[in-house]
Amino acid sequence: METFFFLLCAIIVIGLVVAISIYNGLVTKRNAVHNAFASTDAQLQKRYDLVPNLVSTVSGYASHERELFEHVVHLRSAAMQSTDAHTRYNADTQLSAALPQIFAVAENYPTLRAGQNFLHLQKSLNEIEEQLAAARRTFNACVTDYNNSVESFPSSILANLFGFTKTDWFTISDNARQAPNLSGQFS
Repeated sequence: METFFFLLCAIIVIGLVVAISIYNGLVTKRNAVHNAFASTDAQLQKRYDLVPNLVSTVSGYASHERELFEHVVHLRSAAMQSTDAHTRYNADTQLSAALPQIFAVAENYPTLRAGQNFLHLQKSLNEIEEQLAAARRTFNACVTDYNNSVESFPSSILANLFGFTKTDWFTISDNARQAPNLSGQFS
């Protein structure tokens, strides 16, 4: 009887240790997703801060491209004002598709392309885009790890019990998958 009681207590303690370990792993992975999102968000903010300077610099040379510049500014505002990750990423995707059009407009103005301010802004945007791509890859890797834990047995049992739910990856819309149409920008 003593052996049975000891064995039962050992099984309960081991079960609790395993459950606590799984729960803590889920919390750690969820926090990694939040951290990766915050890193991505910081890169997006850097880009949003750069866009007005870029638009201002190019618009001084290409005042007839006003509609394009207003569109880019509108997309920047929409992205900055969005409150959830999915909406913000969709707005950012549209902004990503519009930014190359500004550089295409700049191609028509050799003095603009040669200007130090424009070159600096272009270099800064390229660096931010590279950092943003890395942040997105990190975010998606963290989401994959977290989602695997939420859906895998036996952690799925605790995930359901404590309200851990799957998180969406960063994806782009079908429209953003298409290369921007720059025809007419070089005429």
